[in-house]
Amino acid sequence: MSRSRDVVEVIAQTLADRADNVTVAERDGGDVTHIELSTAGHDLGRMIGRQGRTAAAIRTLAELAESDERRVSVDIVDTP
Repeated sequence: MSRSRDVVEVIAQTLADRADNVTVAERDGGDVTHIELSTAGHDLGRMIGRQGRTAAAIRTLAELAESDERRVSVDIVDTP
């Protein structure tokens, strides 16, 4: 588990109405860490924010939390 994944999880659980609906998965893609943030539909708007500002902030904080110079990709998806 990377620090960037932990940061995304804490932020997402804080923003969500129900923290137990938030799932964060991490995949290593060579020089890129892929993080998938899944949340229920009613919380999806909170994760994205107006004009995507919250999503951009989450991505920026995830990149800053990464200890080495790896890139971080954060995808926000709706859970059925």
